[in-house]
Amino acid sequence: MKTSLSRRQLLQLSLAGLSTLSARKFSYAQRSSVRTIAGIGVAGFESQGAIGNLAQTTRVNNPYGIVVGPDSSLYFCEVDSGRVRRLDLNTRLLSTVAGNGEKAYRGDGGLALDASFWSPHEIRFDTQDNLYMVSRDSHTVRRIDRSNGLVSTVAGTGEGGFSGDGGPANAAQLRQPHSIAFDARGDLLICDIGNSRLRRIDMNSGIISTLSGTGERITTPDSGPITGTPLLGPRSIDTDAAGNAYLVLREGNAVFRLDIEGNRLQRIAGTGVRGYLGDSGAAINATFNGPKGIAYSEQDHSLYIVDTENHVIRRMSLNTGIVDTVLGSGERGDGPDGDPRQCKLNRPHGVCVHAGLLYVTDSESHRVREVSGLLG
Repeated sequence: MKTSLSRRQLLQLSLAGLSTLSARKFSYAQRSSVRTIAGIGVAGFESQGAIGNLAQTTRVNNPYGIVVGPDSSLYFCEVDSGRVRRLDLNTRLLSTVAGNGEKAYRGDGGLALDASFWSPHEIRFDTQDNLYMVSRDSHTVRRIDRSNGLVSTVAGTGEGGFSGDGGPANAAQLRQPHSIAFDARGDLLICDIGNSRLRRIDMNSGIISTLSGTGERITTPDSGPITGTPLLGPRSIDTDAAGNAYLVLREGNAVFRLDIEGNRLQRIAGTGVRGYLGDSGAAINATFNGPKGIAYSEQDHSLYIVDTENHVIRRMSLNTGIVDTVLGSGERGDGPDGDPRQCKLNRPHGVCVHAGLLYVTDSESHRVREVSGLLG
């Protein structure tokens, strides 16, 4: 027998559902928390003691790219000091592992601490635990050998330009590269933003090629082949183990999924229009403002997107396609710690996920922040 519900009963059920949803959101907000784990809010550098300085009382200088290293410590680069710092998550001691503080392109063949790096934007480790750093203003990608600490140049000549496809990467020219990531094959992807291209280095042969982008600064279509498709501001990239890459377009205000083996790209977040709308809805209908960082999280199969000019971190679930803000109030500022949605950020750039925690470089607040309670 078919039973129909009255309008009043339907309304009661609807209100009950909304109450449940609100309760879940309230519970979620209550259990997540943010705290500063490095930096005091003032740019600078202190000479370190024998084993480093306590991170929460030590100045850092415009931190950008951030990753967890093979030793489960946190590593981040400072764009203004040219250094790479290491934060031991057990002792909370901060030390320097690369860079002498000089803004220059010097030091190949020598030790990392004696070398000069010019505006490093991002760092990554390969499967052999070697550290790679992309330096915007020297137009290079450099490598620090795990076994001996020596520095070498992997890509770029030190002069900005576009050349070298089909030849050795260290004889090719890049122009203001911003982001790097290793794909599922172990090849190195480079966001060569000044050339409006995504470049790839075959790490077996050392040969560089253009994976995507044409050099034209025009709108990227919603879908198409990876090769031969223009990229509008390819700023940041991350990858997953399934062979996908996730590319943030800074000027394009969007995120694209790249199926590298299938040679297809697809817009999955952002309309291309600058703004800050769409939370709790489909990410593909949301708006972003100059996004500059991204991290894939295997734990919750989500993307964490640094929506830099909105001063927030947003999460896109790859299971549901829904986007929401997980850190930041949308207003530029510095803190306070506590409720992630009440914590003001100041042009964040870097993000990574490790052991159920979210780490963010709050760049112009000169702090590194940790968010707990987001990933269950």
